[in-house]
Amino acid sequence: MSGVAGWVDLRRDLSQEWATVRSMTATMSCRGEAAEHVWTTPRAALGHRTHPATAGGHGQPLVEGEGEAGTRAAVVLDGEVFNAPELRAELAARGHRFRGSDTAEVVLGAYREWGAACAERFKGAYGIAVWDPREQTLVLIRDRLGNKPLFYFPTGDGVLFGSERKAILAHPLVEPVVDADGLREILSYAGTPGHGVFRGMHQVRPGHVVRFGPGGIREQRYWSLEAGVHEDDLDTTIQRIRALLEDAVRGQLAADTPLCMMLSGGLDSSGITALAARMRAERGEGALRTFTVSFAQDEDFQPDQVWNTEDSPYVHELVELVGAEHTDITIGVGDLLDPVVKANALRAKDVPSPLGNMNTSLYVLCRAIREHAPLALLGDAADGVFGGTMWMSIPQLLQAQTFPWLAMAHWAGGKHGMGTDLLDPGLLRELDVPGYAKDRYSDAMARVPHGPADTAEERRMREIWYLNVTNWLETLLPHGDSIAQSVGLEFRLPYCDHELVQYVFGAPLAMKTFDGREKSLLRAAVADLLPNSIVERQKSPYPVPQDPAYAKALCAELEGLLAEPNAPASPLLDADAARRFAADPDSLVSGPQAWVSRTHAEMALQLNQWLDEYRVRVDL
Repeated sequence: MSGVAGWVDLRRDLSQEWATVRSMTATMSCRGEAAEHVWTTPRAALGHRTHPATAGGHGQPLVEGEGEAGTRAAVVLDGEVFNAPELRAELAARGHRFRGSDTAEVVLGAYREWGAACAERFKGAYGIAVWDPREQTLVLIRDRLGNKPLFYFPTGDGVLFGSERKAILAHPLVEPVVDADGLREILSYAGTPGHGVFRGMHQVRPGHVVRFGPGGIREQRYWSLEAGVHEDDLDTTIQRIRALLEDAVRGQLAADTPLCMMLSGGLDSSGITALAARMRAERGEGALRTFTVSFAQDEDFQPDQVWNTEDSPYVHELVELVGAEHTDITIGVGDLLDPVVKANALRAKDVPSPLGNMNTSLYVLCRAIREHAPLALLGDAADGVFGGTMWMSIPQLLQAQTFPWLAMAHWAGGKHGMGTDLLDPGLLRELDVPGYAKDRYSDAMARVPHGPADTAEERRMREIWYLNVTNWLETLLPHGDSIAQSVGLEFRLPYCDHELVQYVFGAPLAMKTFDGREKSLLRAAVADLLPNSIVERQKSPYPVPQDPAYAKALCAELEGLLAEPNAPASPLLDADAARRFAADPDSLVSGPQAWVSRTHAEMALQLNQWLDEYRVRVDL
């Protein structure tokens, strides 16, 4: 687990700017409590944080050719290149020599061998920065699916970069300003690839390389989804998916630190858990550790349109089957309302979110898991990859000419979308969040690849699948990664293996839905590993509290915000609408309407905290 940051400037002498870069890396201290290193030269200064439990090799920044020969290249890496052993062998055969086991050495060797095209050789979850002093060029590389965030901020003659926004905001040249476009991105939940929210800040898009040098900034795509022609029959397709999933799990189980599994009892996490447990048993390793989140009031669980079954019975059935060493993490209302927890969850993400209780519960879960292991595998992204998101089963959402998750928010009662109904009407008119979302949706539609024989239905479903894997994952993956990293926990997501994602995307719709249910291909690929109850279990998303006490506390917090006329968010809110909202906590307890309604209160409260803590200047 690590974090990277740096500063390149083609005119300024950065040799003595180690303190500035150290202040950038210090914002990510949770990623490396004691292992921090900064390397400076006249034109580049690189910083790296890594947790002692995951540090290895010669440390980073990793520099090649210092001394009389002169620096040939330097690299910092956040994440992991899972095919590093194969690349190491190939590079060794080409004459490269390695001093240790650090993956950064492989990245540096690959850059020396293939230049920026080395990105096409990597398989994994990573954010990489390479400084090439001979070319006076900084190369930033983000993995294909966007597992690892990587931000950058042009400064005219230079550029700043970091694994998190806060690393860039710590630089004295950067002011935390959010303009209308940044607010639109936050409030639309569009997940626009490359958007950094703060003015002047960008994010390296998944599957892209960004190069900064004497010619300015250039962006180049090295991977994207393709439609292609799927020639395998159904049985072969299922077998191929199983093989790809096994390869992904096997590669991600390789670690020199203790690892565990986040288990929900659903098809996605159960399939990964069963594969991981089997592979560990074959290697003579100990029982796999598993962790599940539940809420203190789960004994009063009431099924609704979204959460139809509680997780616990399915979790314990699988745990018994695979012989896992299991721990239930129980979260109470007090945990979700703890002001320290709420503040830390916001700091982890650097921007406000309508998913407040999901952020805080994930934070508490990750914090508890980190007491036992620094690395966790989880089943996130399978819904996007295999078609298991809720909107995939609601025809009117599939046909909406906007992002389906925004259509779902409208369907569930959100007048203006998700997290926006308590905002000032004048502000909403000025921002035109629906218009912004429509434009970003059109941008995404223009990038969708289609097969030559696609029917009208196939074309539409391929568009939805594309949105699931691009814009939706761009909201989901950094969300989980940043919260986990904030407590020193590293996530690995086998379903984000790009070969698996591409293969499923290219399969025809008839195969993806051959059994008339969601995630048909995944269900068939792992059915032999799981109890039938889990194979047949209806999709149930990440759990949320159904406790009336949480709804009442949320409304009380909102009333407290309204009672503070000088609160930073006051000019942005519709006070009358917020008071009416706060007077009806019962409407926030259960069901899709309650889930969407909670997003409005959560966003108002997070906006206020964010504006205050980050000293954000809103420039409309």
